[in-house]
Amino acid sequence: MLFCPHCGSLLVPKKIGSKKVLACSSCSYKTSETKQAVIRQEITQKQPAVDIIEKEIETLPLTEKECPKCGHKKAFFWTIQTRAGDEPETKFFKCEKCKHVWREYD
Repeated sequence: MLFCPHCGSLLVPKKIGSKKVLACSSCSYKTSETKQAVIRQEITQKQPAVDIIEKEIETLPLTEKECPKCGHKKAFFWTIQTRAGDEPETKFFKCEKCKHVWREYD
């Protein structure tokens, strides 16, 4: 990278006629030497598209609870305060096998 000797701004490559020069975008300074004005062009190839696979990953804790639908012995669980603050939380369960969701009140 080269900087303008007058104002310190970055010199950008420009083509004036058949000449390639570096010119300041802030002031009117232009390089007179073509050796300094090397314009480099990079062509980046497109990366192949990435396939997005939507897979449900359970991050909930697993407990031993029998599913009322299929009878499987393990289920994910979470709790939510669905009623007043002085009442116990509602426990929700989701069967590990058939994904059936049910709740229990304490």
